[in-house]
Amino acid sequence: MGLTKTEIFNDQQNEIASFAKVIGHPARVAILQQLFKIDTCHCGDLVSEIGLAQPTISQHLKELKKIGLIKGNVEGTSVCYCIDAVNWAKMKNIMLQFLNQDFPKIDDCC
Repeated sequence: MGLTKTEIFNDQQNEIASFAKVIGHPARVAILQQLFKIDTCHCGDLVSEIGLAQPTISQHLKELKKIGLIKGNVEGTSVCYCIDAVNWAKMKNIMLQFLNQDFPKIDDCC
């Protein structure tokens, strides 16, 4: 697979694609749903709830944290994760603007 050539696309297009890529995996969707349901949790809690191996959950948490949808605080020897409300609202706004686009009603346009 070739390079995505992100430099030829504008910031908004790249941002939409980044959000879509990160939430495009069912394990990450399950992690986000679990974090919304219980507000905060540790990686071990997600392992038992979702049923994936700890290294797999950790990798998905890393991707969610890298894009800013979650944040983590060190508590002793573990990390407690939660949704980053500011970045979640930002993603929602960007994605809703994109998804709420409409096209003029044209009969049989294709």
